[in-house]
Amino acid sequence: MNKHLHILGVCGTAMAAIAALAKEQGWRVTGSDAGVYPPMSDYLAGLGIEIAAFDAASLQPAPDLCVIGNAMSRGNVEVEAILDAGLPYCSGPAFIGDYILPGRHAVVVAGTHGKTTTSSLLAWVLDQAGLNPGFMIGGIPEGFSTGARLGDGAAVVLEGDEYDTAFFDKRSKFLHYHARTLILNNLEYDHADIFPDLAAIQTQFHHLIRTVPASGRIVLNVDDDHLVDVLHRGCWTPHTRFARYGGRDADWHWQPLSEDGTHFCLYRSGERVMEVTWGMIGIHQVANACAVAAAASGLGVAIADIASAFTSFAGIRRRMTLVGEVQGKRVFDDFAHHPTAIRGVVTAARAAMKGTGRLWVIVEPRSNTMRTRIHQQALPGCFAAADQVIFVPPSDRNLQPAEVLDAAAVCSDIGAHARVLADAEGVIDYLCSHALGGDDILILSNGGFDDIHRRLLDALTPIT
Repeated sequence: MNKHLHILGVCGTAMAAIAALAKEQGWRVTGSDAGVYPPMSDYLAGLGIEIAAFDAASLQPAPDLCVIGNAMSRGNVEVEAILDAGLPYCSGPAFIGDYILPGRHAVVVAGTHGKTTTSSLLAWVLDQAGLNPGFMIGGIPEGFSTGARLGDGAAVVLEGDEYDTAFFDKRSKFLHYHARTLILNNLEYDHADIFPDLAAIQTQFHHLIRTVPASGRIVLNVDDDHLVDVLHRGCWTPHTRFARYGGRDADWHWQPLSEDGTHFCLYRSGERVMEVTWGMIGIHQVANACAVAAAASGLGVAIADIASAFTSFAGIRRRMTLVGEVQGKRVFDDFAHHPTAIRGVVTAARAAMKGTGRLWVIVEPRSNTMRTRIHQQALPGCFAAADQVIFVPPSDRNLQPAEVLDAAAVCSDIGAHARVLADAEGVIDYLCSHALGGDDILILSNGGFDDIHRRLLDALTPIT
């Protein structure tokens, strides 16, 4: 191909994945960003992708196509140069839809929670079945060591984000992926910065359902009333329903056999088809496994092969990831940033401890929704399984004072074992003084949180 693709915002997770896929496809890829630093700069350099700070000179000679990342806006020097010169451009999701997916079977995983885990698990199942799928996932599955690859099989597994596409395209990203198999895991209110209410998100999911062909398949969690409501707006595609065992009528059912979700069984058409023990923690992960089994079975994977792949699945970075242990104090990292996800991971962490230590939960409210009071009332109930809870204050960037999450009030509602500390340094100092051997420290943030994990482990390590 040897055409030149230039990506604005290339150091973002999704844009870096697109860069990797384009490079693998034969494009000459360059990119620009405001923050060019490790580890993403090292990753891109390893792919042979030239990156630089934003500069109109990067567009000379003119690329064949520019991909403009979701974080870009008017006023960016390269955005303005592209528009002034009339250069061809598109969004990242549009590039995937137009250049990566033609001729492939797009398997899209959508929902408020569990997209990364479910898409990673499905890609792993298809891979272990010898189908060599392509994938683009907003995380790094341990078994693959990369979040994106082309593959040469028919299927491409995509994490389908409902967030808007670009400054010039306010449709949800997943509408560009032309799903032929669609997994709908759950639907709750999120992304308060772009959606005024739940109904607005449901409309985007309805548009997604309208794009799935009649020859495709929708795998739907019928335990979620919000998804069922979306389906009732109109569906032109065969759908496979899944639900928890003993509840609603469905084609597939899931049943946990242990409190921590590490042992479970699945039923298809009322028949128990697999019993699995695996390394994933949390009851919510069993529901994800059921969705994957239903989708993979529909794609021709044998039940025995699905079960085998489940047992060998190594998980995803930043999903209950053990970062390190010092003198019996274990530090875990997780991406959870929504009350439902937080409640699930905290409950799972407690169930997995099986010891006498305490569970510390550290929360950085960082996403555009978590920084607001949208979940003010829901958050206190998420920490029933925690012994100690620490919040850091959310940023008030672009918010009025009355709009910012009142972390002190959340902690007051949780109880005397919850507190607000000023920043990561304050959290580290407090934990060094109060954490004991046998304690688990679970850190929840969808960002870097000032490198708190490494700094905490260093601080806990005795000086010799």
